[in-house]
Amino acid sequence: MKIHEYQAKDLLAAAGAAIPRGIVVTHAADAIKAFDQLGGPVVLKAQIHAGGRGKGRFKDSGQDYGGVKFIKNRDDVAKIADVMLTYPLITKQTGPEGQKVSKVLVQAAADIAREIYIGLVVDRGTGMPVLMACAEGGVEIEEVAARSPEKILKVPVSPETGLQPFQARRLAYELEFTAEQAPKAEAIMIALARVFLDKDCSLAEINPLVVTPKGDVLALDAKMSFDDNALFRHPDIEKLRDETEENPADLRAAKAGLTYISLNGNIGCLVNGAGLAMSTMDIIKYHGGEPANFLDVGGGVTADGAIEAFRIILSDPKVKGVLVNIFGGIAKCDLIAEALVKAGREVGFKVPVVVRLEGTNVAKAREILAGARTALPTMQSATDLTDAAKKVVGAV
Repeated sequence: MKIHEYQAKDLLAAAGAAIPRGIVVTHAADAIKAFDQLGGPVVLKAQIHAGGRGKGRFKDSGQDYGGVKFIKNRDDVAKIADVMLTYPLITKQTGPEGQKVSKVLVQAAADIAREIYIGLVVDRGTGMPVLMACAEGGVEIEEVAARSPEKILKVPVSPETGLQPFQARRLAYELEFTAEQAPKAEAIMIALARVFLDKDCSLAEINPLVVTPKGDVLALDAKMSFDDNALFRHPDIEKLRDETEENPADLRAAKAGLTYISLNGNIGCLVNGAGLAMSTMDIIKYHGGEPANFLDVGGGVTADGAIEAFRIILSDPKVKGVLVNIFGGIAKCDLIAEALVKAGREVGFKVPVVVRLEGTNVAKAREILAGARTALPTMQSATDLTDAAKKVVGAV
């Protein structure tokens, strides 16, 4: 689960980090009030769950600026805020259609002498969180990491004890903070690590962490993602969820107990089991097709689950065919076949649907599918996974 920048900075501030003053608005007129309250100049920051906002553009707006805009004059605030709240923001992470902006953070502008990157992720190799930092922070941090990986400093963080003061102090000096700036940087690093561990984050980063000409150290921007499986422990975090930022199909699948991820292809996949789903997508690509989604209905496939799964898959206009790949173990193949036939009758298969079943009672299941061909002419069976992949790719 992701949250907005302003929410992430609120969590950091509560943990002891220094952040700039800011006011969140939903209307252009309120942006003017925020400008007056903050005293100007300000930075308007579009709030969406995507990176690259500063280098983005507002679709069909006729403007060449992105989702982060420095404003010195009060007269410009309403005009620019209105653009941000009216047109979708396109970044390298949103896709060509962009993302609707519902909130804008009006933030007090800060003079910047230096920009630093710090972030926390889980290192799967060591099995523990790691704090990463780079003295060359800012919008080019991905290029720096790719070009000069040796510049990325890494500090392991114990889940039991958290980031220790001596670790933060050593890292602060390695990042060339002065003696006066180092304690301020340490406090922000420790706050970041505290939020990461206490709230079960999967990612927490500050980019940039800035030093002002006066020597202040501020978390100018922040980004956080949380482990969905741990949200039951954090009702305060779950309340921060903004469903308008999420794919409607993802939300619908989650409510139905299905695991769904939208992809860019045109062959929908309905599979039970994550490993089988990965194999299904691989064999579609091997035979020249492109999967449109990852959808795992789980081990116990029911008629209601199959119906909802088909509705989610077919709601994607890119889908031109569907491959159903089910192994009947907990749920027997004949019961799965009956569920698929019921789903076809209720949803209506307007694109080719290829079904590959294997497991308990598979012969009886194939008889059920064969008997439904008249009512469901676009549905056909496959003898094995290779046959299924060839048939669905050929049909599409």
